[in-house]
Amino acid sequence: MDKFSRRNVLGLAGAGLMAGAARAAHAAEAPQGWDRECDVLVVGSGYAGLCAAIEARTAGADTLLIEKMVVLGGNSALCGGGIAAPGSDLQKAAGVKDSADQLYRDMLKSGGGLVHEELARVVADNALPTYEWVRDVIGVKFDRLAFHGGHSVPRSAAYMKGNGAQLVKPLVEKAKSLGVKVQNRTRLVDIVVENGRVAGAVITEGYKFPDEKSGKNVRVRVKKGLVLAGGGFSQNVELRKLHDPRLGPQLESTNQPGATGDALMAAQRIGATDIQMDWIQLGPWTSPDEKGFGVAPKIVEAVVGYGFMVDPETGKRFVNETGNRKVRSDAIVATGHPAVLAVSVDNVGHVPAEALKTGLEKGVVKTFDSAEALADFHKIPKDAFMVSLKTWNEAVKAKKDPAFNAKIFDDTKINQGKFYSIRLWPRVHYTMGGLAITPKAEVIGNDLKPIPGLYAAGEICGGVHGMVRLGTVSIVDCLLFGRIAGKNAATA
Repeated sequence: MDKFSRRNVLGLAGAGLMAGAARAAHAAEAPQGWDRECDVLVVGSGYAGLCAAIEARTAGADTLLIEKMVVLGGNSALCGGGIAAPGSDLQKAAGVKDSADQLYRDMLKSGGGLVHEELARVVADNALPTYEWVRDVIGVKFDRLAFHGGHSVPRSAAYMKGNGAQLVKPLVEKAKSLGVKVQNRTRLVDIVVENGRVAGAVITEGYKFPDEKSGKNVRVRVKKGLVLAGGGFSQNVELRKLHDPRLGPQLESTNQPGATGDALMAAQRIGATDIQMDWIQLGPWTSPDEKGFGVAPKIVEAVVGYGFMVDPETGKRFVNETGNRKVRSDAIVATGHPAVLAVSVDNVGHVPAEALKTGLEKGVVKTFDSAEALADFHKIPKDAFMVSLKTWNEAVKAKKDPAFNAKIFDDTKINQGKFYSIRLWPRVHYTMGGLAITPKAEVIGNDLKPIPGLYAAGEICGGVHGMVRLGTVSIVDCLLFGRIAGKNAATA
C-alpha cells in the first residue's frame, strides 16, 4: 500500500523553485570540466539516503548514491527500533486506539515548543503510509508492538529481528534493482554552485576513513538535484562541544564512527541555514558495561513501565522511567554516576529473546535469585532499595505511580522472585538540530529561501523533532523525507 495523506507530500515537487535563492557563502568554484555526471546525487546510505535514491530512480533520474564508509547503512544499520505507526494493524490487533493527530500532539509535547509544526505535521500524517510502504513494497516483516518513553500509547512496529539491518538490506537491494549506482568509500568534499543553483559536487573516491588525504577527487555534475542524507555529528566532538560545551570526550556516542557532519558542513559553506544545533540528545538506555549503541537499549525500552530505576548511592527512584529521553538522561547525568534498572524475571516478556540472551552473555545484564542479592551486588543501600521495590509494587497494583507518574501497563506484574539488572549511563545519541528545510525537503539558505537544487533528509536536518525526538519517530522522518527529497530532486 503506497498512499499518502491529504497533503500529498510526494507530489510536492518544486513546480518552479522560489526565485532569489540564498547566495553561496563559500561555494566551491565551478570546474573547467566535469569528470562525470548524473541527474541526482545522494550523499549517505542510511534510511533517508536509500529512500531518496529509490524515489529519484523511480522518477526516472540517473541516480548515484555515495557513502564515505566501507559498510552501507550508517546509523540506520545500528538502530534497534521500528516504525512509529498510528493506526497500524499491530495496534488494532492489540486494541490500541491511536491517530495521526495523537502522534502529532506527542511530537509537539516532547519537542518543548521547538518543533517546526509544518514538518511534524508531514511526519504525523504520513507515518502510517510510510509503515505500510515499508511492509508491503519493501517487504520488511514486523512482529510486535513496542512502547517507547514519551509516547502516549504503544505505537512502534518493531522489526522481526529487532535491528535496523532488517530494513537497510532490503532498501539497498531495492535501490540496486532499480539501477541506482551505489558507491562506498566515497566522500562529499564540496558543493559546487553556478548562477545561484547547485550544479555539482567534488567527491573523493577511494576514501579511507578517517584519512582526509586518501583517495582521489572527482568532479560530478548534478543535472537535477543533490540530496544530503549524511546524518548527524554525534561523533564530531569538537563540533558538538562548540554547540554544547558539556558534551566533551568524557561522553561516548552510540553512533557509527563516520557520524562527523561532513555533508552538513559542506552545505553550511555554501550558505545553508542551520537551526537548533545546540539541542543534542543523549540516550538514557545505554550501559557503561558495553561500547557504542550496544544491546542494552533493546532491553531497557522493553522493560520501562515493568521494572524501576534507582540511584545506587541512595537506593531510591529519582525519575519517571517512561519519560522522554531528555528527562531520563538529564536525571541520570545529574547524579554523576550510572543508575541501576531492576526488573523481575517474569516482567521481561516484551524483551526480544535474542537481545536478552546477548545481554546476559556480554555481562551487560546481570541475574540474581532475589532483590536482596541484586542490592548487595550493586552496593545499593538495602533497606532503601527494598522500600523502593515495595512502593513500586504498590504502584503496579494500583496501576498508578504517584511518585513520578510513570506509565504502568496492564500486563505489568509484581516484581518478586528472580531479578535482572542493567547499569545505565547516557551516551550522545542524536543531534536534534541541522539544516533548515521546507516540507518539500528543500534546504533553506541564509536569505531564508530554498537553495535551488539542494535537498536534505534525516538527521542532517533540524526542526522536525524540536527539543526531544520520540523513539522510532525519527525513523519515519528519515524514510518519509528521504522519499520526498528524492522525488523532488528528480522532478525539479
